[in-house]
Amino acid sequence: MDDLDHRLIAKLRHDGRAAVADLAKALGVSRGTITNRMARLQQEGVITGYTVRLRPDAAPDEIRAWTSLAVEGNQHRVIRALLGEPGVAALHDTNGRWDLLAELRVGSLAELSATLERIRGIEGVSASETSVHLQTLRG
Repeated sequence: MDDLDHRLIAKLRHDGRAAVADLAKALGVSRGTITNRMARLQQEGVITGYTVRLRPDAAPDEIRAWTSLAVEGNQHRVIRALLGEPGVAALHDTNGRWDLLAELRVGSLAELSATLERIRGIEGVSASETSVHLQTLRG
């Protein structure tokens, strides 16, 4: 991935429904370039899907969890894989015992289980610990 790929992904993270023409204009390239880049990133598995982000109070039945991850080897590869995971709402670089902290948002316990299995299967993830959000005491 080059600089244009990274900038394109950043734009898509901000608005996954952005029009190709708008992306092309913002990045200073042709619509064909954007279309080809998006197709390649999808084919390579960098982009695995598109999602909708909701206000926390808009999805009261949503299951939230935090997964702390230890990474061995290429952390950038693990980060790329996590950023393409639909259940990962946010990803944070940390210090201490864990290398990364992923905020998960899913619709059911079965979906949480499947998300955790996919995360644990990422090459380079050596250990994880997950805590499920029960309630917010102060927001």
